[in-house]
Amino acid sequence: MIQILFWGGLWVLIPMLWSGDWDHFDMFLVRSLIMFLGILAVVWVNMEVLLPRYFFSQKQGLYVALGLGMVLAIILLIEWDGAPWGEYFYRASNRGKGGGRQEMSPFRVMKILGGAMPYFTAFIGSALFEIARFAKQKEKEAADYRSEKLEAEMKFLKSQFNPHFLFNALNNVYTLTVIKSDKAPDNLLKLSGMLRYMLYDCKADTVPLGKEIEYLRHFIDLHLLKDSRGLNVRIDLDESRPDLKIAPMLLLPFVENAFKHSRIEDLENGWISISLKTSAKEVVFEVKNSLPKAGFTKDKVGGIGLENVKRQLELLYPGHHELKIGKQQDAFEVYLRIEMSAS
Repeated sequence: MIQILFWGGLWVLIPMLWSGDWDHFDMFLVRSLIMFLGILAVVWVNMEVLLPRYFFSQKQGLYVALGLGMVLAIILLIEWDGAPWGEYFYRASNRGKGGGRQEMSPFRVMKILGGAMPYFTAFIGSALFEIARFAKQKEKEAADYRSEKLEAEMKFLKSQFNPHFLFNALNNVYTLTVIKSDKAPDNLLKLSGMLRYMLYDCKADTVPLGKEIEYLRHFIDLHLLKDSRGLNVRIDLDESRPDLKIAPMLLLPFVENAFKHSRIEDLENGWISISLKTSAKEVVFEVKNSLPKAGFTKDKVGGIGLENVKRQLELLYPGHHELKIGKQQDAFEVYLRIEMSAS
């Protein structure tokens, strides 16, 4: 409605100010009111009927034809001498000329066409305004859809936690309690902390890097309970910047993959190396593990865990991360660099 009033008022006010003829103000006021109503009709029909029903329904040709026909019909109706308001238009265009009504002539036709400019301008202007508004609305709807889709996908990816580790950790802690080991309470607290981190902290988009590192340490410690021999696991985690923000559960799949495919519990020469370096601008995470010479495990190296984390990186750090995954003859290597300015 605001747009309709704007276009109508604009094309009534300009001619009124331009003419400067205040001696016939009453006559001019009536004519301006009729013109204003005509422009209102053009804009309203265009925005409420023609654009939504034809233009936005991929019927642009029919829209143009109907729009031009509608504007011409309103112009002819307003300029018709036989209409109740015809006398005002006649007098306004023939002041001081005397005689009866003006006959239709090339000059009269040109005058009518000149008077049609406000209606065509209102038609085109309202069309451009509504098309721009429609495009902006569609762009917003598309952005909202993409955001909702990404959020749903992230929730799904976060939910893909492998429950096997949880069961194994519970069994290991249970075994410690049965033999009344002094390690049982400490490891039970670690497991409790991991569950709390998963259930509550991971709901946020980002977490402090210190909490993610703590989770990794607990994960590794509980894995090492499987074997009393002391597994060959080298850990170097830089905790000098614990307040850096990072997406939760982003580093775990690489560590989990290393324990799963190195077969470190079964092979005496199996090994795992985990390194995390930080700076104010980036985090660099490297995981390497041995591969058994006799062949791989039943699952292919990588699997759904690494595919999930690849997708998370694409969603959370597009253009702001570097991930390299490679397999040597006897080792599997992962290199991940994340720019902290993107988190």
